[in-house]
Amino acid sequence: MSKQLRYLNEAGDITRLFEDFNKLKVMVIGDVMIDAYVFGTVDRISPEAPVPVVAVKERVNRLGGAANVALNIHALGATPVLVSVIGDDVKGSEFLDLLRNVSLDTVGILSSSQRITTTKFRVIGNKVQMLRVDEEITSDINESESQALLEKIESILAFEKIDVIILQDYNKGVLTEHIILQIIQVAKNHRIPIAVDPKKKHFQAYSGVSFFKPNLKELKDGLGLVFYPSSLLSIKDAVQTLQKLLKVDIVMATLSEKGVLISEQSEADGKIQFTHIPAHLRAIADVSGAGDTVISVASLCLALNLDIEWLAEMSNLAGGLVCEQLGVVPVDKNKLLAEAFKVVASKKV
Repeated sequence: MSKQLRYLNEAGDITRLFEDFNKLKVMVIGDVMIDAYVFGTVDRISPEAPVPVVAVKERVNRLGGAANVALNIHALGATPVLVSVIGDDVKGSEFLDLLRNVSLDTVGILSSSQRITTTKFRVIGNKVQMLRVDEEITSDINESESQALLEKIESILAFEKIDVIILQDYNKGVLTEHIILQIIQVAKNHRIPIAVDPKKKHFQAYSGVSFFKPNLKELKDGLGLVFYPSSLLSIKDAVQTLQKLLKVDIVMATLSEKGVLISEQSEADGKIQFTHIPAHLRAIADVSGAGDTVISVASLCLALNLDIEWLAEMSNLAGGLVCEQLGVVPVDKNKLLAEAFKVVASKKV
């Protein structure tokens, strides 16, 4: 199906794009979690073992995983509809409170007595992560939970106009192969594009989605290929293999300090067009959550039919911005807008 692509040639084009973010409604389906932080200072080594002693100054709970994607969507002005399964436990209650505290709807969240709420505990001393402790169940949700989740998705789609669906997979059990296949079919029935942030376990179940965003490790593990991460040509070959195998419209591989590589397969002749966007120079503080921000921006741009080069530019900018802050945080829309203005200006020189 042909579509009218949008290009960003002037500052006004960017302003309108950011305004149009506000009109979108995005369903985010996947593994949610709490990112729990203990911030403190370190000035001595424990006499009990050769480990640093962190003097606690602050404790913070933040939304993580697919919930951080929803938070990014919210921060960009769009309306997220988060769908997931959490534990019927204390952490589950804390998670729901975190959603309500930032005015995110809880209608798509199911609680299960058979699971616990995934929590990642991070200890930060002198602005450096010293330790991470994960509390989770990673087995697939059971049949009744799966059925309830699919019914929830169908119910929401019956009453809401969803512009794009994001599948945010952390291999924590919510996105089973059955659920993935069902969601893809439902999305096709409703003509809703799907954007995927994958993990290895169900990597090849995402056949036929609109947009696929692996990082280098996911690309290598998911395909079982040997390629050279330092060689852009080698990465292009791997992406081309992925695109043909999964019949995905657009693939955007995130390359860490090398930026992003985005490719689109032509509907007319099947040829694949590649565009490489280098990373911008940043003072990196923490890469946690950068992938969540990238998929959020990319999905909004996808829903608005933005040209793939600009989609990659905007996503790349946003991912870099959140890396300048410590901990998992959503992107700042005003800062992203300012950075986008600079890119347009530089392309006109």
